[in-house]
Amino acid sequence: MVRFKYIIVTLLLLTLISACADQSSSSEPHYENTKKMVVDLLKTDDGKKAIQQILSEDELKQAIIMDQAIVKQTIQETLTSEKGKEFWQSVMKDPEFAKTFAESLQKENEKLLKTLMKDPEYQEMMMTILKDPEMEKVFFDLTKSKEYRKQTMTVMSEALESPYFAAKINEILSKVTKEQLEKKDEGKKKEEEKK
Repeated sequence: MVRFKYIIVTLLLLTLISACADQSSSSEPHYENTKKMVVDLLKTDDGKKAIQQILSEDELKQAIIMDQAIVKQTIQETLTSEKGKEFWQSVMKDPEFAKTFAESLQKENEKLLKTLMKDPEYQEMMMTILKDPEMEKVFFDLTKSKEYRKQTMTVMSEALESPYFAAKINEILSKVTKEQLEKKDEGKKKEEEKK
């Protein structure tokens, strides 16, 4: 009887092993089929929810957040390298990008200047400088010099070449042109009505 049980258990094990072996070798999925199946699973609502849940976990967020030192180093290397300089020079030639970039910097600069203007220590320092009679004399002498006038012309030329300034001028000119055309059209309509 014990021998009979032993034989049955052995046969069951052999059947199970052979069934598992056949199944694993014959059902080994092809890469493309597996890939398609995974993509299909991820596109389902349950798949999307699972991904959102995983992405909302704090551990993953901390792992995704980049180390500030690495980001800082990468930016510095990118900006100071020759390729980086060439890239920024070429990008700044695009008027739309240059305008957007200048606008973003302008807001920060205005914010800084406004903060400084509200600072009592800065205000006092500026008033002291501006009220100083010697400074006033130096300022008026400076405005009369050829160097100052030359520098003023250079600043004006640079301002005219600035993408932000050029974009603003183009915007104003377009608006004025549009208004003039509208006035001209209105004048023609009035003349036609009189006839």
